[in-house]
Amino acid sequence: MADTRPLAPPLTARAAGYVGCRTCGKATPMPAEICPRCGSTLHSRFPRSLQRVMAWLLVGLMAYIPANLLPMLVTTTLGRATPNTIVGGVIELVHYGEWEIALIVFAASVLIPVSKFCVILYLVWSIHRRSRLDVHRRIVLYEIVEFIGRWSMVDVFVVAILTALVHIGFIAAINPGPAALFFALSVAFTMLSAQALDPRLIWDTFEQDRAPNG
Repeated sequence: MADTRPLAPPLTARAAGYVGCRTCGKATPMPAEICPRCGSTLHSRFPRSLQRVMAWLLVGLMAYIPANLLPMLVTTTLGRATPNTIVGGVIELVHYGEWEIALIVFAASVLIPVSKFCVILYLVWSIHRRSRLDVHRRIVLYEIVEFIGRWSMVDVFVVAILTALVHIGFIAAINPGPAALFFALSVAFTMLSAQALDPRLIWDTFEQDRAPNG
């Protein structure tokens, strides 16, 4: 007969009396405050982690709104300036049949940033509400958010490359619009938001749910 008893809560470093260093990974007996290997400050759990996550995320969202409303590129042809927003640039690429480039720009500028906002909000909500959803799935989502953070500046890189390559005086020139600055700030704030999230809090909800009196 299969054993239907609930699984025992996992043995965490904190439950065993240790605190892990997020810089070098060394586990040090409590109540140490400084890592003996790398000298970093030790925290069993980052203080006010969720509050800092939401603060950075809110600022990133505030910067992302003008990044989509203001021009990302200003194309000048024979003295005539044509501003293009992110979505407007995607539509123009599709109009000229450049589906592959349009898809890359749309994914880097719209799909990935919006997905990051949603995933971080979901992780904060699941920790705050002690969600019983699969903890491994939440850890994977957290790792995905951290991984794609390094690719979030693709749109800004494209603007920089086009600005450097297309500059033929009065005939044709491409200059970055004000949206490029806001987009870069939004990406930076979102990365800080993801880094402020302590993933150990996700395991705490699992530990509390599996506890005998949980």
